[in-house]
Amino acid sequence: MSKIINIGDFQNVFFIGVAGVGMSAIAQYLKGIGKEVSGSDRYFHPNEYNKTKEQLETEGIQCFLQDGSGISEKTDLIVVSTAIEDTVFEVQKAKELGVPIIKRSELLSVIAKSKKTIAVAGTSGKSTTSAMLYQILLDAHLEPSIISGAGLTSIIKEGKIGNAAVGKGEWLIIEADESDGSIVQYEPEIGLLLNIDKDHQEIDELIELFTIFKNNTKGLFILNQSNTLAKTLSANPQNDFGFENEDTGYSAQNFDQNGLSLAFELRHQKFQMTSLGRHSVENAAAAIAVAHQIGVDLETCAASLSKYEGIYRRHQVLGQKNGVWVIDDYAHNPAKCAASIRACQPLAEKVIAWFQPHGYGPTRFLKNDFVEEIADALRAQDEIWMSEIFYAGGTAVKDISANDLIKDIQAKGKNAHFVEDRNNLLEALRPELKEGTVLLLMGARDPGLEDFCKTLFENL
Repeated sequence: MSKIINIGDFQNVFFIGVAGVGMSAIAQYLKGIGKEVSGSDRYFHPNEYNKTKEQLETEGIQCFLQDGSGISEKTDLIVVSTAIEDTVFEVQKAKELGVPIIKRSELLSVIAKSKKTIAVAGTSGKSTTSAMLYQILLDAHLEPSIISGAGLTSIIKEGKIGNAAVGKGEWLIIEADESDGSIVQYEPEIGLLLNIDKDHQEIDELIELFTIFKNNTKGLFILNQSNTLAKTLSANPQNDFGFENEDTGYSAQNFDQNGLSLAFELRHQKFQMTSLGRHSVENAAAAIAVAHQIGVDLETCAASLSKYEGIYRRHQVLGQKNGVWVIDDYAHNPAKCAASIRACQPLAEKVIAWFQPHGYGPTRFLKNDFVEEIADALRAQDEIWMSEIFYAGGTAVKDISANDLIKDIQAKGKNAHFVEDRNNLLEALRPELKEGTVLLLMGARDPGLEDFCKTLFENL
């Protein structure tokens, strides 16, 4: 049991697995508020370049091999992610030294209690909405802080990882994650619920988690009236947001997508953004609803969102070659994959989507939902391609293949194809890649996906 109750209970903190996106964000935030921060990671190897390691060390976070050398008597807190098992040597060493060990999510809840916190929840769109809200509060001179699950392009351009920033203002934006149940630990000033769709758990489990989140929110609770399940938890529709829905305080109207630019109106204010899809408008409406209710005027919101640069691997446009757009996206659950495909359809006559599922357990759990949602999103001319499920190690039972999903989508009369090894994808796709096509590449969790997508585009 951890003894850490507030932010002042420790000074010298060590992260086991510091290169992970959730861990590195908190490490950078703590360094930014004056803590001594160091960490190790299994991806750090002797005499081998690691970009994340370099970026962390530039921030003053000392990085070690995962051999225990970074943990000493001076260490007064160890942070572990849910992926770190008790058998890891460094965990054993910390226990021998009697250093308190805390999970990443527990530490985030301690940090959240030290600031006025806006917690962004939902099964899709947390990182995007957090980034939009951060940009608006920044442009409103509120000097916010953020701890995010993805890199913000505007911060990445400074050479940083991009998933954390420390501002002098009172507001902190965090993502409240339902996938590991940690969402119940937060007691934010403002709770924001974007949507409820089947992802890591069954719907009734999700509703229970989000209900606790709502009850733990100390001030405003704002949600998406356009999402059927989220709507059931509404506290006050006038605080809520929606999509072409008159019953909310913040309803996005007159949506129009023109290439990579989208436009809408909200409370008679016109908005224009470089982004894709209806779901992007819902995320923007969520950010606007929060910002407006803490005192930011709608003109500032509109000016800010017109400059919003997006986040890493969320409908990231890699470029266009020979009349083919290539877009890289983090979509990885059924609702996200379907939304991602639909968002690309106004761009071109034909969308060819490729998806690499991750994890045998999640793919098995969501198999029927993947088949239904993806098949429903595909137009007659569109195609879905899949490669084999990404295996991250461990004791998973490999009793399902991505090809099982493809066969079921084919049975619904859709164009669906399986290329087991993704390295053979481009060769197989070449005959299909005609002018007026979008190639959408989707997947998560696999650290090699970014390079795979970039290499594919370069070789197009």
